[in-house]
Amino acid sequence: MDLALAVHRLQFAFTITFHYIFPQLTMGLALLIVILKTIALRTGDERYHECARFWAKIFGVNFALGVVTGIPMEFQFGTNWARFSRYAGGVIGQTLAMEGMYSFFLESTFLGLFLYGEKRLSPRLHWLSAFAVFLGSWLSGYFIIATNAWMQSPTAYRVLPNGSIELSSLAGLVFNPWILWQYAHNMTAAVVTGSFAMSALGAFYLLTGRHVEHARIFVRLGVIAGVIASCCMMFPTGDGQGRNIAEKQPITLAAMEGLFETQAAAPVVILGQPNVQERRLDNPIQVPGVLSLLTYRRWAGVIKGLNDYPQADWPDNIELLYYSYHIMIGLGTIFIAVMLFAAWQLWRGTLMTSKAALWALLLSFPLPYVATAAGWCTAELGRQPWLIYGLLRTSQGYSAKVSAGSGLFTLLGFMGLYGLLSFLFLFLIHREIDHGPHSETATHA
Repeated sequence: MDLALAVHRLQFAFTITFHYIFPQLTMGLALLIVILKTIALRTGDERYHECARFWAKIFGVNFALGVVTGIPMEFQFGTNWARFSRYAGGVIGQTLAMEGMYSFFLESTFLGLFLYGEKRLSPRLHWLSAFAVFLGSWLSGYFIIATNAWMQSPTAYRVLPNGSIELSSLAGLVFNPWILWQYAHNMTAAVVTGSFAMSALGAFYLLTGRHVEHARIFVRLGVIAGVIASCCMMFPTGDGQGRNIAEKQPITLAAMEGLFETQAAAPVVILGQPNVQERRLDNPIQVPGVLSLLTYRRWAGVIKGLNDYPQADWPDNIELLYYSYHIMIGLGTIFIAVMLFAAWQLWRGTLMTSKAALWALLLSFPLPYVATAAGWCTAELGRQPWLIYGLLRTSQGYSAKVSAGSGLFTLLGFMGLYGLLSFLFLFLIHREIDHGPHSETATHA
């Protein structure tokens, strides 16, 4: 691989991975805040208003950092991926512009009303502002997923005489068949992140004996939303996205599973190490037939192995793709187990006093971030060697005139700047957690 290309890929991978730390929580929290406001409006219970105000401040900090870290990525399409932008800008520019003009401004405008307008708005209008924030954040996610879905499975385009492409149907772009399961899976994962964050903070407060009434609400809502979202993330959304890949990117499916030889009744691999040089999976622990069953709904279904495809079309980092996929699947299974255990304790009425369950919720907090990063690595590494699947290879899309040295210089700059932003983020979040929802009540009064 060309060194400049490797640096450009590394820089974009770093900036987008860091950026997505923040939107995944805001999209998950947006739904949970609406639920808190709905319960508060229906019951008149001030505790739920206090909980919503508290999480709105956490949302606001994440939103601000998401904006700051998201803007540089827009510029990287021009600075690092100029040939890709010149080739496909007429298509991807549509959804990226819609994300900025519609969903982002909707979310940011009503976030201001939600944070600072409670005393000036009626309870129903304040609830409506929370719902508008939720709608804007989820629309933003949709337009971004629509852009990525088009890169995974391009539709509704035509080739121009100069070799570039333009959009032939806006509806075909926005309603690309690939979007449905990818969007559902992504947003379900965001709810998992928000649920684990809320339940983990509630568990922390309960373990330390602080803000107990609010902590019970955090844990209860986080666990109920978390168990539903964790199960939905596995099925149907994860299953649907897997079938997307099997249909449109069968090479990716084979690489994700480390499958080199075509097999009927192909197994699902629990553990193993892909040996690309010798084209085999070392030390595999497998469950026979399950991959065929999940893919084709029959045990004897035939899954084509990597050896049946030209090596030039293989993903260029099969090892990392394989491990990213299995980390995502493994953590997703852990999420279901943790949330089912917590939900069982909640049903029995022992969750709020069970130190084992509370510690499990608290220590699980960072895992959704790892799983989401692994999931996006799976999606992006699986699409390789294509930047736009079947149309433009990654090696054809980067800015050839930007040297590896220049790319490395800006990468180091981003690392330093984002390190400072990390300290600022942690300071602000720590301050809000230390104040807690009781402080919000006093402030509001």
